[in-house]
Amino acid sequence: MLGLGSIAKKVLGTPNDRKVKATLKIVERINALEPEFEALSDDEIKDRTEALATRAQKGESLDDLLPEAFANCREAAKRALGLRAFDTQLLGGIFLHQGNISEMKTGEGKTLVATFPAYLNALSGKGVHVVTVNDYLARRDAEWMGKVYGALGLTTGVVVPQQPEDEKRAAYSADVTYATNNELGFDYLRDNMRASKEEMAQRGHNFAIVDEVDSILIDEARTPLIISGPSEDRSDLYTRVDGLIPEIQDEHFTKDEKQRSVNFTDEGNEWLEERLHAAGILPEEQSLYDPESTTIVHHVNQGLRAHKLFLKDQHYIVRNDEVVLIDEFTGRMMPGRRLSDGLHQAIEAKEGVAIQPENVTLASVTFQNYFRLYSKLSGMTGTAATEAEEFMSIYGLGVVEVPTNRPIARADEHDQVYRTAKEKYDAIVAEIREAHEKGQPVLVGTTSIEKSEMLSQLLTAADIKHNVLNARQHEQEAQIVADAGKLGAVTIATNMAGRGTDIKLGGNAEFKIMEAIAADPEADPDAIRERIEAEQVDAEKAVKDAGGLFVLATERHESRRIDNQLRGRSGRQGDPGRSVFFLSLDDDLMRIFGSERLEKVLNTLGMKDGEAIVHPWVNKSLERAQAKVEGRNFDIRKQLLKFDDVMNDQRKAVFEQRLEIMEAEDIGEIAQDMRHQVIDDLVDSYLPPRSYADQWDAEGLYAAAIDTLNLDVPVMEWAEEDGVDQEVMRERLYEASDALMAEKLDAFGEEQMRQIEKQFLLQTIDGKWREHLLTLEHLRSVVGFRGYAQRDPLNEYKTEGFQLFETMLDSLRVEVTKKLAKVRPLSEEERKQMMEQLVAQQRAAAAKSAPAKAAAPQPAAAEPTAQPAAAQADGEVLEAAPGFDVADPSTWGNPGRNDLCPCGSGKKFKHCHGAY
Repeated sequence: MLGLGSIAKKVLGTPNDRKVKATLKIVERINALEPEFEALSDDEIKDRTEALATRAQKGESLDDLLPEAFANCREAAKRALGLRAFDTQLLGGIFLHQGNISEMKTGEGKTLVATFPAYLNALSGKGVHVVTVNDYLARRDAEWMGKVYGALGLTTGVVVPQQPEDEKRAAYSADVTYATNNELGFDYLRDNMRASKEEMAQRGHNFAIVDEVDSILIDEARTPLIISGPSEDRSDLYTRVDGLIPEIQDEHFTKDEKQRSVNFTDEGNEWLEERLHAAGILPEEQSLYDPESTTIVHHVNQGLRAHKLFLKDQHYIVRNDEVVLIDEFTGRMMPGRRLSDGLHQAIEAKEGVAIQPENVTLASVTFQNYFRLYSKLSGMTGTAATEAEEFMSIYGLGVVEVPTNRPIARADEHDQVYRTAKEKYDAIVAEIREAHEKGQPVLVGTTSIEKSEMLSQLLTAADIKHNVLNARQHEQEAQIVADAGKLGAVTIATNMAGRGTDIKLGGNAEFKIMEAIAADPEADPDAIRERIEAEQVDAEKAVKDAGGLFVLATERHESRRIDNQLRGRSGRQGDPGRSVFFLSLDDDLMRIFGSERLEKVLNTLGMKDGEAIVHPWVNKSLERAQAKVEGRNFDIRKQLLKFDDVMNDQRKAVFEQRLEIMEAEDIGEIAQDMRHQVIDDLVDSYLPPRSYADQWDAEGLYAAAIDTLNLDVPVMEWAEEDGVDQEVMRERLYEASDALMAEKLDAFGEEQMRQIEKQFLLQTIDGKWREHLLTLEHLRSVVGFRGYAQRDPLNEYKTEGFQLFETMLDSLRVEVTKKLAKVRPLSEEERKQMMEQLVAQQRAAAAKSAPAKAAAPQPAAAEPTAQPAAAQADGEVLEAAPGFDVADPSTWGNPGRNDLCPCGSGKKFKHCHGAY
């Protein structure tokens, strides 16, 4: 008998069906406008964009403009790319505009779908970010879809690593900007370390469309983005500790693969202490349990993790004398990414490569908190439904399954479970041979580089021609994926298999055309295109007759989503295909998450060698195991986010304060408020409220006034006067400090004094924030132990984190006040010495070869004087202005603060001779 829920679904449809049905009405309105937009000329399409933008900026809602904007965009794409968007693509675009995740199967044209909401939201003039998983896709999509935006009269930008700052700012100021999640996050952090508003790249966070949203917002969200700087070099200690690890026996440590943790046993600690004493790493009189041994214990623990948890060719590869991490979800290399807390250095010591110094955090943010900055967020992927709860609870994103343009014709077979890995691989090779002989292309999914290469050896031994795609061949990724659909092709791949690049049956015609034109530049490109497109029709038919693409997975992943992605490579746009998973009880997932019961079942059935169990129940039990792992990983990410939220509130406050300072023309008032606050604190500290004059520490206040405020005032005499209370003392110190700062204002001049105040304030905020981040890291690493005292670690972290933040703000006010109180213009003698030094350096530089550039020291604003800084402009020596004499400021003319310095350094005047 059907339950009420089942009856409601049959009568009313699922909530997803109802959303799709309601949105189809908007699609009908867009389709009704098609004839009107087809009649427009190319220029009229651009004019229509201007008209829509004007209406949007006057306050008309984007929802009202949607039908016209989508109709205009569809027509522009048809003319620019020869692609007319299907109704299902319009549906996907509408859901994206509404701030949802559009789940669209592979091959449904998600790249084109993104242009519709991007165009509509760019009309507001606030910019749209389209986020991709790698630089190749960012460049490719920006170039490809840029033709559509160009036809609509919009600008397109692309942000990539190591991009010149001017190019990057231009890319962010475009209407639509393509970038990777990493680059967006790092630019946000860099922007909040800039010295002026003009140097910032991003112009706000209006609307983001995240491609492969599950990969970016879930898989990569476990690790925060960190900008760091080097700390002291301890490579010798890593190397010496690493020498001990191979001697460790099994009884010395315990390993938990589920939690990915490894710890020394009591026996291991005793052995370790003995060996560390013998090696001279731990002083004889010192125990491992002494507080002084913390650093050594930390290094040894990291060495143990490096050896026992991190496997070469699975978690990292060694390339060009460097340890490069592998993304566990995509199998891609992550150059530039490093494990924190000395773990990366421990792996470098293990592999015998150059050990890079450890880093200290300068700024950090999690992807969750970065993407929650956007006023509106949306995403698209082929696989999001299994993580719908996480998307909703963390990002407020609903998941909508968009129907496919054509019905799916792929056959998904039940898993085949073997007892041992050898039996499984024998069966895999036999299955590949059978498909290969009938011409069916095979995509073989593996979970690591090591396993992909081991399977490659088995296929080579079986004389089956194949390609391998893993992090070692990532440069050829697009080419290998383009060939994966050819007749009889066999491709072994890690999870990286072509996110963003379709596997087309018969091969990728565009790649073939480009290759043919490159091979014969003299030939007629149109003739080549015609010939290859005709051949492509026959090749595609031959592959379809052979059964389409066969996806053979050699293992299940921890996440059902990754498995679904692999399956989804086959059966695009109604193509035929099949998929099957081959498993064994030796697989990581089966071994770690309870294969004992299954093994008993197999033994009870009395299975013979080489025989597989194939049953829907097995699939169900595996899915339950995967759901448990997904739930555990979700909890880890949720916990990470709860702790980061504490820091995020503080990060926002600091970044907003920096922005306010950079935007302010005159921050004299902020500096004065800080100074008065410091005076209040000093008076309260040395002359406590509700105390008598004989209880005051006037001497202490006098010394503090000299040290902090640079004021030599008769505090002791004031304290002895009749009628003087704390308030009077406070007012007198206010007056004296304000008078001192007024003198400095006269000495420096209004504009320069404001620049000095701004510079000191920003530098001090940055320094204090860096120290605060380090303190929070240390607090985070120990706060977990409070759980043993029945106290909630998160609440403890919140409370102490807030107190530390308050302390940081207090010390910030004191330091800024101190610096400003002691700043002074250079004396004539000091200026003369500085100029002589500058002249000598410029002469020395002129004597060198032309492209070399002089190092130009800058006059200092405060003691000690600033260090000389190298100046260069486009690799050329710039000539000084006629008559310029470095020792005579009267010959410098009257350049503006942001003009080039007349000395020819290539710097702005304010950063060169106009600086104090």
